[in-house]
Amino acid sequence: MLSITKLLCNSCNFGDSLRYEKGAGECKCGVNFGRGPVVVWNCTKKCNLKCVHCYANAESEKCNEELSLEEAKVFIKDLKDFNVPVILFSGGEPMLREDFFQILDFTSNLQIRSTISTNGTMLYKDVCKDLKKMKVGYVGVSLDGTGTKHDEFRGVKGSFDKALRGIRNCVEVGQKVGLRFTINKHNVGGIEDIFTLIKEEEIPRVCFYHLVYSGRGSKLVDEDISKEERREVLDLIMSKSLEFGEKVEILTVDNHADSVYLYLKALERFPDKAQDILRLIKTNGGNRSGMAFGCVDYMGNVHPDQFTWQHSFGNVKEEKFSSIWKDSKHPILNGLRDRKSLLKGRCNKCKWLSVCNGNFRTRAEAVTGDFWEADPACYLKNSEIGL
Repeated sequence: MLSITKLLCNSCNFGDSLRYEKGAGECKCGVNFGRGPVVVWNCTKKCNLKCVHCYANAESEKCNEELSLEEAKVFIKDLKDFNVPVILFSGGEPMLREDFFQILDFTSNLQIRSTISTNGTMLYKDVCKDLKKMKVGYVGVSLDGTGTKHDEFRGVKGSFDKALRGIRNCVEVGQKVGLRFTINKHNVGGIEDIFTLIKEEEIPRVCFYHLVYSGRGSKLVDEDISKEERREVLDLIMSKSLEFGEKVEILTVDNHADSVYLYLKALERFPDKAQDILRLIKTNGGNRSGMAFGCVDYMGNVHPDQFTWQHSFGNVKEEKFSSIWKDSKHPILNGLRDRKSLLKGRCNKCKWLSVCNGNFRTRAEAVTGDFWEADPACYLKNSEIGL
């Protein structure tokens, strides 16, 4: 994640302490600071929507191989012992898991910060009150447009209205909430509408995700936006970040070329901010999949991030997550931790490699078949990367 608000407005939010602390970019396996990585746990495959870009291939039925409640508790206790700073509960739709609130309560009692990625349709007012009581740090609600545009993308009529109701319920009870928007060619023209919604509903946070070709999203390579459109999107996001200031935390996710583009634009438009921006993006170090970020799917398989399920390093039903993470002999996981010499094409020759760290590997593999090839979603020009 790249906090545009932090870089342009010098804001201070919880995630900044993880992304921009000294040495963050050198963290090789999530233990350099005496703690484990941020962990996404896709706690269920079951979902009540039919999103066309779902990386988890979620469906309406529960998977019988999901971790049981007791297995989940053993897993989360290990994360506590490993000093994992954040667990992000995702799915499918995590609230469709019958024992989800027991798991949340267990996590809260262990004093691990929990966040939730949800489609928002089940955020009833009493649910939001319970989330706040259990000290859930943040609820991210996926919106891929407004009105019927969102419904088309999510495959269920009325899903936008239900998600908006859920967001309003969170705001009303004081539960921190924000939006998750996956950019694609069908909704890129609606980003202005999203910012209008944020202003009208007083939503304090929004994350703009670049499309990753994974799961059902692996078929959407041709649905991605162009490189020129990416630049236009970033220009708009930067403009809105300056307009909103610290009142709204604005982030982009899954394309680390954004950090370089922002710095280059800062040199032109607000040079007084440029050196601080450069210092922060160098400190962060770009993509940290397999380093300070990891994922466990609903069956217990360990992956470098939530979009890279084609590579598994072990299973928490058989071995502790902490052991898998620290002692891995898997060439992909170990390669991610020292990837610069493995990268090919433009990534290998890019002068910003220490800032971006090779961007997103799953997109490269989806398009080229080679995990270490250049990320095709990099939109920086050859002249901008030193070629």
